[in-house]
Amino acid sequence: MPKLSETQLLARDAKRDLNAELLESIEHLKAGQLGRVSVVARDGRIVESPVARVRTASRLSPSQFADLLGVTVQTLQAWEQGEGEPIGAAKTLLRMAERHPDLLRELIE
Repeated sequence: MPKLSETQLLARDAKRDLNAELLESIEHLKAGQLGRVSVVARDGRIVESPVARVRTASRLSPSQFADLLGVTVQTLQAWEQGEGEPIGAAKTLLRMAERHPDLLRELIE
């Protein structure tokens, strides 16, 4: 995405309704739609990261989630950004957590 010039930024921002944007953000927050991580697929589509979707559904921080999967936070972040994907036990645990989001929360309590 090309950077906008100062004039272009001012023109864009002059058209914004910040009150409406704030109210929309609050509605998204109430609906649980914030905190989603999207990645650009190889074919150019923007899709939600399946790893991030499972993590946010479990309501765990990245460090808690990475610890339960037995990986570093950097590895988890790479997966969430579409750089590589989980294998082995981590992949299995993610599938289980996708079906039962509260499962991982029970493991840390």
